[in-house]
Amino acid sequence: MAGYLKDASLLEDIACEESNEFSIHGKLMILLALFVLLVLTSSAAVVFGAYKISITDVYSIILSHLLHLSEAQNMDSLKDIIVWDLRLPRVLLAITVGFALSAAGATFQGCFRNPLVEPYILGISSGAAFGAAMGIVFHQFFFSVQAAAFIFGSLAVIMAYGIARVNKETPTVTLILAGVILGSLFSAAVSILKYISNDSALREIVFWLMGGFYFASWSDVALVTPVVMLSFLAMWSLGWKLNILSMGDDEARGLGVNPEKYKLILIGLATLMTSIAVSTVGIIAWVGLMMPHATRMILGPDHRFVIPASAMLGGSYLLICDTMARTLTSSEIPVGIITSLLGAPYLVYLLRTRGKSVFE
Repeated sequence: MAGYLKDASLLEDIACEESNEFSIHGKLMILLALFVLLVLTSSAAVVFGAYKISITDVYSIILSHLLHLSEAQNMDSLKDIIVWDLRLPRVLLAITVGFALSAAGATFQGCFRNPLVEPYILGISSGAAFGAAMGIVFHQFFFSVQAAAFIFGSLAVIMAYGIARVNKETPTVTLILAGVILGSLFSAAVSILKYISNDSALREIVFWLMGGFYFASWSDVALVTPVVMLSFLAMWSLGWKLNILSMGDDEARGLGVNPEKYKLILIGLATLMTSIAVSTVGIIAWVGLMMPHATRMILGPDHRFVIPASAMLGGSYLLICDTMARTLTSSEIPVGIITSLLGAPYLVYLLRTRGKSVFE
């Protein structure tokens, strides 16, 4: 029996026995199609904007910078600034944040065995909002708004774990309730800060809460991307463990998997990538809730495929929303508004048409 439990491939087959919608080859083809979709939406996002630039010019500018060609010096300086300094870092940051929120959402839903769970369930968003508000109102005491948001977002999850942990165990229901309680407390604290802040600080807090990529830069990309991608790869490598955890704690123990240990690892990785994403661009709702559902409808419950598919679909979706946010009107719309407007009808559609098959 011990040798049987050590066979990872058998454990994966047991955990994924219900995932028979497509063959492995079919699922790999879907992942390839999602990657192609991500490339196409990225290309379109760099091209579209108030200032029209052809796709040929876009790729010429990018290749010139990447290969350090002398042609970059001879190009239209305005086009070069728009593509390389404004649109490209914004596109890459939107992809990275989409990866973070979607993959984290799939992980949280698997760990908690609840399709209505999203990356903000443990109070990350409220904690980060409080940190950002503190950084804005009392800027003289904080290194940066982003650092304050990251610290308090991570602290909220640590506090939720501390509150919920009893007798060396962390019951899922208690953990979720602790996150809800802390989220409410941090939201109240944000309201107090908004009440005492001046007009300029209040506007800044409100815009941060709505989420957006207004000030995306290469430094943001360099900071966020390595953390998100390393966390994503680690999470993806534990996809088959997440399959077992989603069967229930008793079943996981019976298969030789320590549910407390791996839940802590997976939730820690999901929290890390969510915190750094939210601290950089603000609160962007629905992405981490919608994308895992969409991929499960296509690929089934196997997290070895759900995690990468959710990430790529989330990157494409957030790129589309951000492109709409900056092109629909003459003034930019916060992307959080776009994702919420599209997300609510989508969830209603799921409840009305696929509720039984998706939510059970």
